Amino acid sequence: MAATTTPAASIGAGAGSNGGAEDRVLATAQQIVKSLNTPKEVREDMMLIFSSFDNRLSNIKTVMTDENDALLARLEAAEMVIHRWDGGNDSSRHSSSSSGNHRSSSFSLSFDGSPDEATEFLSAVDETISLLVDLSSENKPDMVDRADSALQIAMSLLEDEFRRILIRNTVPLDAERLYGSMRRVTLSFADGDVTEDFENFGLVANGEGDGSGSGSRRRLFHERGGSIGCDLWVDLINPTAVEDLKEIAERMIRAGYEKECVQVYSTVRRDALDECLMILDVEKLSIEEVHKIDWKSMDEKMKKWIQAMKITVRVLLAGEKKLCDEIFNGSETSKEVCFNETTKSCVMQLLNFGEAVAIGKRSSEKLFRILDMYDALANVSPTLEVMVTDGFVCKETKDVLEALGDAARGTFVEFENNVRNETSKKPTINGEVHPMIRYVMNYMKLIVDYAATLNSLLENDESDGLSRDDGTEEMSPLAKRMLRLITCLESNLEDKSKLYEDGGLQYVFLMNNIYYVVQKVKDSELGKLLGDDWVRKRRGQIRQYATGYLRASWSKVLAALRDENMGGGSTGSPSYGQRSNSSSSASKMALKERFKGFNASFEELYRLQTAWKVPDPQLREELRISIQEKVIPAYRAFFGRNKSQLEGGRHAGKYIKYTPDDLESYLPDLFEGNQMVIHPRRKGS
Repeated sequence: MAATTTPAASIGAGAGSNGGAEDRVLATAQQIVKSLNTPKEVREDMMLIFSSFDNRLSNIKTVMTDENDALLARLEAAEMVIHRWDGGNDSSRHSSSSSGNHRSSSFSLSFDGSPDEATEFLSAVDETISLLVDLSSENKPDMVDRADSALQIAMSLLEDEFRRILIRNTVPLDAERLYGSMRRVTLSFADGDVTEDFENFGLVANGEGDGSGSGSRRRLFHERGGSIGCDLWVDLINPTAVEDLKEIAERMIRAGYEKECVQVYSTVRRDALDECLMILDVEKLSIEEVHKIDWKSMDEKMKKWIQAMKITVRVLLAGEKKLCDEIFNGSETSKEVCFNETTKSCVMQLLNFGEAVAIGKRSSEKLFRILDMYDALANVSPTLEVMVTDGFVCKETKDVLEALGDAARGTFVEFENNVRNETSKKPTINGEVHPMIRYVMNYMKLIVDYAATLNSLLENDESDGLSRDDGTEEMSPLAKRMLRLITCLESNLEDKSKLYEDGGLQYVFLMNNIYYVVQKVKDSELGKLLGDDWVRKRRGQIRQYATGYLRASWSKVLAALRDENMGGGSTGSPSYGQRSNSSSSASKMALKERFKGFNASFEELYRLQTAWKVPDPQLREELRISIQEKVIPAYRAFFGRNKSQLEGGRHAGKYIKYTPDDLESYLPDLFEGNQMVIHPRRKGS
């Protein structure tokens, strides 16, 4: 009897003759069930129902068991490697890894020269992450828990290793190398001017203007911070460690431990940057502490801050940005967050000091250092804004820059007010350049070096005090302020000249000081600001002072040489050679009095004016020449016409004490600042 074949049997026979077809049917069934997105128990029940209709699906349980065994084998293999390096929690291990070694205290990705072991560990981490992805659609809570536990252990190990590599491979900052590469700019004065301190400018005055050199004196000297070359670069972390850090970071981020990775990095590198600031001599100070610091110490701290700001942004932050980009290459968010968190502390420390300086007490001596701080921050701000995306830090940077600008502007105004209100009543005893003039002019020479900065800060300031019809419309804001400042100086000098009782010394004082101002303007960038016309006008003013000096000092001397002073003299206009119509006796007596009066006046002027001081050699010589041209010809004419009347008489030498050549030989002694008394060269008979 022939056998009857059922449809199922036919299918089974076909399957037996074609193993490939059976595999495809099985795979198709599995795919259909999985696509239904039902719980695992439901999927298994459905597969069992399918197997009851087709013998080719009868081994579905075996296949499912094989898949579970494969997943378990992968998990156990990964666990074994991970637990081998975990010596801190034996209870977390399973029997499959009970024979593994405890975690080595020298664990590293290079495994002390065995990179194969490092590769094995990282592969185990990769496998565990992959298993968790595969198990996400399976209902195997026990395996998920084991994989997650193994991953936590691995992440803990990697986190510790990440921290260790960061710390051990941090390269200490070589401050000397950085300072050595910075181009320094020193501003001082080639003529060696020494500025005497005076109280209205916030400086202690001890023996102001006594000419003795005693008391507190110091050179007005300012050293600007150096600039950093664009090619300056330092390694913040050993370059050989960067790849290891990148490998760890990539796995921690992929495993969902991005926050932990970023936190470790930012904590370690934040401490490293704080250490860098310490190496750069930048202290962490409160606003109150900053305001208690004496000026000498503050000046040093401000200089260190300027250098540190440039180095921090141009070198340290640029280096940190590069490191973050390399290590967290796979995550834009991590790059940004990590850099912001790492650098925020050191940037804020620098900004806090800048703010403390900006809101501190204003004094003239701080201006240049504040301007240096302003320039330093202004120069790095664009770079800082590009790198730092933290809104708070960016706003603080702008606020501190604005505050430093306000402080610089306010300090400049304070200096102007000090000049305007300087009312010291103690004149220089010999009419030479007043300490205030030296200080202010040297101060102004330094100011001009900051012309670009100050012009921007003063651009919208209309309080220059100058009329709009005096030709100043085209002048820069700083030039207007310089002109106003010198105008104040000139007015101040006029007032100070009145402190001298001697009219001649008043003019010598004015000549000395205005000449000094003109020389400082002419020999510096101030000349470009104020213009040639200003210099020409002041030179004319000096000539007027010279004329006033001759009139005030030598009028009495010259009056003795005029014939109008002789009894019975001519009623016509005075001259230097007219004969008197008086009797011979009266004439001789009058002539003797004229010689005597001239001698006394000249000797007194010599005694006084040898003590007067004209420091500039050219001005001193010009003044002597003007005296020579005014006095010597008049005396020579008087002497030549009248000496014969007295020569041969009794005590003629008592009256005719000096020849014209004698007088001329005494003139070079004038204005040297060393008081002298004449010892006549002619002896009377």
